[in-house]
Amino acid sequence: MSKKALVRSGAVISLATGLSRILGFVRDITIACFFGTSPAAQAFVVAFRIPNSLRDLVGEGAINAALVPVLSEYRTLKGESEFVRASKVLFNISLLVLAILTFLGIVFSPFIVRLIAPGFASDQEKFALTVTLNRIIFPYLILIGLTAYAMGVLNTVKHFAAPAFGPCLMNIAFIAVPWLLSPRIGVYGLVVGVLAGGVLQLAVNIPVMRKHGLTIDLKEGLRHPAVKRIGILLIPRALGSAIYQVNIFVSTIIASLGSVVGEGGVAALYYANRLIQFPLAIFGLALAQAALPKMSQEYVMKETGRFKETLSFSLRTVFLIMIPSSAGLAILGKDIIRILFERGEFTAYSSAITTDALFYYAFGLFAYSGTKLLVTSFYSMHDTTTPVKTALLAVIINIILNFVLMRPLKLGGLALATSISASVNFFVLYVLLARRIGDFGTRAIVQSAAKVLAATAIMALCLTVAMKHLGQLGIMTLIMAIVLATIVFFGAGFLFAVQEIRGLFAWTFKRE
Repeated sequence: MSKKALVRSGAVISLATGLSRILGFVRDITIACFFGTSPAAQAFVVAFRIPNSLRDLVGEGAINAALVPVLSEYRTLKGESEFVRASKVLFNISLLVLAILTFLGIVFSPFIVRLIAPGFASDQEKFALTVTLNRIIFPYLILIGLTAYAMGVLNTVKHFAAPAFGPCLMNIAFIAVPWLLSPRIGVYGLVVGVLAGGVLQLAVNIPVMRKHGLTIDLKEGLRHPAVKRIGILLIPRALGSAIYQVNIFVSTIIASLGSVVGEGGVAALYYANRLIQFPLAIFGLALAQAALPKMSQEYVMKETGRFKETLSFSLRTVFLIMIPSSAGLAILGKDIIRILFERGEFTAYSSAITTDALFYYAFGLFAYSGTKLLVTSFYSMHDTTTPVKTALLAVIINIILNFVLMRPLKLGGLALATSISASVNFFVLYVLLARRIGDFGTRAIVQSAAKVLAATAIMALCLTVAMKHLGQLGIMTLIMAIVLATIVFFGAGFLFAVQEIRGLFAWTFKRE
């Protein structure tokens, strides 16, 4: 896979992810319209977060850490038939593990809810609702876990479209079902929407898997040499996932303390995080997902030079998008939130606390995306231990900063703590990786980032001036402001000779 192919694979994933995220905004607008930052919305966010947090271990996290690198090696060195057999065994194991986790989650739901949202305990009605919603929604873990398995095996054979477009179906169901059911059954309509979406997201991958010979075969059993190797890689990854989830749960615990950070904090953090996830998923995660099979293959074939080149190119490309996106979200965040969410139960107060969180989240956008790429690099080298160690450091920093910043900055302090700890994680991973494989173009990365920062500064200045003249934005003037900012940024980028801008056009439209 060349740079051109990598960009195009990333573009396919980005297109699908972009469509999914747009639908996701419609979904979040639906939730905000019906429930705002009310107790019902907070109950749903916590109930959904519990099984959704486990997907990082049994879902995409497991795929990135172990499944794709090992299956890529099997397919490259041992042939298609052995790759198919290993995939079938892994499906059987995935189904068994997911079923056990779902059963345990349903049984121990009251304990889990009390642990991660202690602030709910003072409101028995909200606590009981959260437990009930969590128990109903937990089977979603099986659906999303098997979907992640499908994504892994299909990405290994360089098929990205079906897994990437699956979340679109998920969001369509999540939008349609609540509009049909929530007026009659309230917040339970959201739960039905989640489960229906999970079924559709899994189903879209099945025909493509059958086309590649990846069918279900329970007779293959649970034993295969690949299983042991994946298990060894997953042990530290499981610890890393646990550390990461502790980080999220600490923020949820503090956000549930309305007397400290204000009422509605759990839901506000959810909405702000959804906005941050838009550019992160479209560009950062999409490129990391496309790069993983390529880097895994380069590592197996001992093509160190190409490995470094892929990593450097990916980082420069991601920074090209994330740095101006951070500035845009910080400046336009208030109007974006008001236009998207402020209706129905989502009040001006809800907008204010969500804007506060989004502003401070935006500072860490470059680190969130850069860390994904660096972690992908370690995973492609079958190293899942190093990212765990740096994640533990980041979590410790985040927890300390949460308690330091929560009183002076309220909800914004929790978001700022996340941004600072993510930045520390990125820089530590960068240094460790450079020590492991040698320099991978630091000078080029720094020069490119500096030029992008300069172009972003000009964009931010023009956008700020325009905002003063435009006043409170409507949907059309918001679109105009975004288009203006994009034109100014790319114009300044050409002026400062940002090679990645010219390169992206060349790799996209020219032949090899």
